[in-house]
Amino acid sequence: MTAAPLSPPSVAPMFGPYGVPALRHADRFVDLGADSVWFHGFDSEAFELCARHEIRACVEFPTFRADLDAQPELTPIGVDGLPIRHGDLVQGVCLSRREFLAEVEDRLVAGLSRYQPAGVWLDYLSGAGWFETPEPDLQESCFCADCLADFGAATGIDTSPAQIVARHGEAWTAHQCDRVARFGAHYSALIRDALPGCVVGAYMCPWTPDEYGGALRRVFAQDHALLAPSIDVFTPLVYATKSGRPASWGREVLEASADFVPADRVVQLIGDALDGPAALREMADASRPSWGLQVFSGFQLFEDEELGDAFRATATLLRERLAAAGG
Repeated sequence: MTAAPLSPPSVAPMFGPYGVPALRHADRFVDLGADSVWFHGFDSEAFELCARHEIRACVEFPTFRADLDAQPELTPIGVDGLPIRHGDLVQGVCLSRREFLAEVEDRLVAGLSRYQPAGVWLDYLSGAGWFETPEPDLQESCFCADCLADFGAATGIDTSPAQIVARHGEAWTAHQCDRVARFGAHYSALIRDALPGCVVGAYMCPWTPDEYGGALRRVFAQDHALLAPSIDVFTPLVYATKSGRPASWGREVLEASADFVPADRVVQLIGDALDGPAALREMADASRPSWGLQVFSGFQLFEDEELGDAFRATATLLRERLAAAGG
């Protein structure tokens, strides 16, 4: 039997840096007000340091991410029948490439059998694209023969990619969102079956459902309502400087999320050290408090006194507000 989703208020909110380099300062986590750390993959050295210093170890697990130059067969196909444009940072693969997906699952199962993370955050659980930029290159995909056949079998719609976009756009978007959500449910079930107390998080596109012509669902296939049964904590990547957004963006994302994140799920921001102390202070002032907090390039919290002070103050205030709200 698959373990049920956690009730996030029954788990202490998680605060801390993202990145293994932060563990060079593992003995200073308590002074910073941090109790957790997030790092890429099942890193044995990171787990060892976390155990030694009683830090909650959280894994960022990549799902639909690959080097598309090295594995061009994984590249999603655009409406024009050609592989989508992509740079080094694009996320997303063709979801009909079963061999690749089997490898992803094998890596997850192997990690869960060897380690006991406090949380696993699914990353790149989305359609193809990149949103950490002021001018995102948004392309709908994947229109390969196998993905088109999957869509036709699910909907009864058998036509060209151009006609799908022109006449059946909502059916296509709903199908893509359902596909991603089903993978999320599968990965979540593997985690919960192996480690019933493990928090399941997901890193999310930080846009609202209306931005960029509905690209959150239309391009990235992330539907919070569909994902909610599988995900305990939604973590939007609010990297303001990289995205050309103001320092207030984290606060704005938190406040807007009440309109589209199901009420029984929680939102935990991940900010970027690059955005500086002002962004952290803005997060603390949101009318809806973040369920904990992550900071990318988090080692800088220990090396920049003003940034570290802002994190400590923000974490203290958020803990107080969450405790008062029963969260």
